[in-house]
Amino acid sequence: MSDRVAVVGSGPNGLAAAVTLARAGLQVEVLERNDWVGGGAATREITLPGFKHDLASAVHPMALASPFFQAFELSRRIDLVVPQVSFGHPLPGGRSGHGYRDLDRAADAIGRDGKAYRSLLKPVVDRIDAIGEFTVDTLLRVPKHPIGTAIYGERALELGTPLWGIRFREEIAPAMLIGCAAHTIGRHPRLSMAGAGLMLSATAHAAGWPVPVGGSQAIADALVADLEGHGGRVRTGVEVTSLAELDGYDATLLDVSAPALLRLGGDRLPDKYAAALRRFKHGNGVSKVDMALDGPIPWTDPVLREAPTLHLGGTREQIAAAEREVSRGRIPERPYLLVVQPSVADASRAPDGKHVLWAYGHVPYGSDVHITQTAITMIEQHAPGFRDLVLASTATRAVDFEHTVSANFAGGDFSSGAVTMAQMLKRPVVSPTPWRTPVKGVYLGSGATTPGPSVHGMAGWHAARTLLADRGLSAPDLGL
Repeated sequence: MSDRVAVVGSGPNGLAAAVTLARAGLQVEVLERNDWVGGGAATREITLPGFKHDLASAVHPMALASPFFQAFELSRRIDLVVPQVSFGHPLPGGRSGHGYRDLDRAADAIGRDGKAYRSLLKPVVDRIDAIGEFTVDTLLRVPKHPIGTAIYGERALELGTPLWGIRFREEIAPAMLIGCAAHTIGRHPRLSMAGAGLMLSATAHAAGWPVPVGGSQAIADALVADLEGHGGRVRTGVEVTSLAELDGYDATLLDVSAPALLRLGGDRLPDKYAAALRRFKHGNGVSKVDMALDGPIPWTDPVLREAPTLHLGGTREQIAAAEREVSRGRIPERPYLLVVQPSVADASRAPDGKHVLWAYGHVPYGSDVHITQTAITMIEQHAPGFRDLVLASTATRAVDFEHTVSANFAGGDFSSGAVTMAQMLKRPVVSPTPWRTPVKGVYLGSGATTPGPSVHGMAGWHAARTLLADRGLSAPDLGL
């Protein structure tokens, strides 16, 4: 009889691991606390009937760039709409940055700094696959593509230090770059923020930022279908509180946060490893609002009406100042606001003529602040009449995420741990195989381990392949 493996958590990493293990011939059972699957990649009707809202992740740059999703052939399993405008960035005075997928078009739209923007990003865009392998793998391995990695590193170093404005003379290009970098919560300029933002900016002009038709749930559902097709199953409504509850399995793979691993492991975790988990620092959080709208958002700039993703918060200096406030435990008056209007690309998200909006602002960890009125005010400044379109809204405060979405997002920390250079090297410990815990047969495959947050499935894939290697089994093919 094949080995029995429990996978705790049905987020993208847990499901990526489960698919990999089931295809290798193991008997896989996914245990999910919620009564639905997907973790942060779930879509629910949380405002009004017929309006589909993504609970955590909404637009998926890594759906096309992730080596796991490429191997899984996700783009052949679900419908992904890749817009011509990956993102928009409205600025004071009616100006906007337009993140066209076509880099030359985006650079031309910037104006005076367009040439500098193109020269910064083109070498990264041209090597996006090679650089992607490095950025979603452990940093402790020798890069497979040293030239591309060196180019990426040099540009990240520029953007992550006080040199970050050396190329530019105006405000649009720097705002576009920090708008992408601020998807990861933290101070600017910093190398970890710059590295993540550079990769995100490059994907915007390479494969683009796809929107899954039907919502993020489509990604989770495709993974579940493959899992079940290879003999695995998912049990919802099952909360695991201790590793002792999983003793009947031959191995366990956990898609959980570092604090959750501490709770589950209890005295089974060696003191040194437990101490490392306790030192692992959480990041700051988000306060989120979902809205059902009576029509499309009336952006003053018509190009913004085409972009599923918008970055609000003003200039680079204004966003950096707001992020500093959050890092000091304060609520900014005008926070960085990430806005997604998925229904401009996917009409299935709302009834005919209606739209949905997804937005979050950065706040301190565990904040109980509602972002709703702040979001309405900030959007209204660039889209007069917006507030009159709001039919209903549902707020999810940072303090709510642990209970309403996933324990991995406790305190509103979407990153399952602060994204700093130190914690990218020790995520959660310094090791070329950080997915293997010291407890025999127990593996960690979540955003709390390498390569960190985002919907890419890579942490789960790495953890599953480590488990298979430890049992003398080969990693399976994942394609259709």
